[in-house]
Amino acid sequence: MSYPTSPARPRSSAARVCTIVAFVFAVLAVLIWPAVFGLLGLILGIAGAMLGDKPLGWYAAGASVVGFLLGLVLTAALT
Repeated sequence: MSYPTSPARPRSSAARVCTIVAFVFAVLAVLIWPAVFGLLGLILGIAGAMLGDKPLGWYAAGASVVGFLLGLVLTAALT
């Protein structure tokens, strides 16, 4: 008897690394360069989600967008 396979990809260690680095870049986007680190965090979060780290990768991508926006607001307020 064969069982149907799941369409989701199994999570790899590369997916988890992309997700963790995306969260780090989200924090750095608030503190240093919002445009650079926010975009890189968004790309890595999406890559982590596509590689199999589904919910956490999408959360990291969202956190990077929020970090980007918050970093822009803080930069505008401080200058």
